[in-house]
Amino acid sequence: MTMDTRHFLTLTDLTPDELRGIVTRAIELKSAHRKGADYTPLKNKTLALIFDKSSTRTRVSFEAAMTHFGGNAIFLTAQDTQLGRGEPIEDTARVLSRMVDIVAMRTFSHDTIEKFAANSRVPVINALTDMFHPCQLLADVQTYQERRGDIAGATVAWIGDGNNVCHSWMNAARLFGFNLRVATPEGYGPNADLLAACASHVDMISSPADAAAGAAIVVTDTWASMGQEGEKTERMTAFEGYIVDRDIMAVAAADAMFMHCLPAYRGLEVAADVIDGEQSVVWSQAENRLHAQKALLEFLLST
Repeated sequence: MTMDTRHFLTLTDLTPDELRGIVTRAIELKSAHRKGADYTPLKNKTLALIFDKSSTRTRVSFEAAMTHFGGNAIFLTAQDTQLGRGEPIEDTARVLSRMVDIVAMRTFSHDTIEKFAANSRVPVINALTDMFHPCQLLADVQTYQERRGDIAGATVAWIGDGNNVCHSWMNAARLFGFNLRVATPEGYGPNADLLAACASHVDMISSPADAAAGAAIVVTDTWASMGQEGEKTERMTAFEGYIVDRDIMAVAAADAMFMHCLPAYRGLEVAADVIDGEQSVVWSQAENRLHAQKALLEFLLST
């Protein structure tokens, strides 16, 4: 790895100004794409997608992003590489980073992507780990900014599991300067060390309704993430009362947005009439994954 190689493993790998610049650039790229602009800054560049976890939005958005930019994407699972036969992650990183220009990895342990990045000559993007999902937050902040402007000073309510997406919302709160209220069942809260680091902008709230009161955004996620399928029955019981329904949205701000990174399970973490209702911006969030990641790719390959 060269000294000037930049990675995006968490939001904290970029400065607040850089993050805001990427979000603003994403909005510009989205507008240009809709106008049919021919912009191919990554011609002859190759992105390697290394996915240990299945994906719809993440895979398609990265592959489409490289196509829009005139580049190429190679999709690899563990079974498609020597990782499936036990090759050390460090060795895979050393080899692949001599062949491609940038890597996006979707895996389980955050330690895995850190090891890969430490041995990579090219930028590495976290396309999701058990600890963080920073690309999602670029799209989420973009979705808010398109509708309301700067998210600084806003109040956001996270209701549900203190998972990887919650962790990235916590990082976003301190980097973008908004207030995050987190309501989770006992035993399902976010990482304690991260909570301490984000304490100036994140509050733990016992009641979902109290968390949502007056909030500009109400956000949730599935109660059982990939790898937690065996806990599903236990989690359904623990999370009873944490569904984002009309009653929860009624106590939020009158123009509050409902967000969800998808896939969503209607009748569990969110009521159908909320996710399919007028306050839901989930489809824009999904679309914005494409444009936010285009801005991120452009940034990492030009710095």
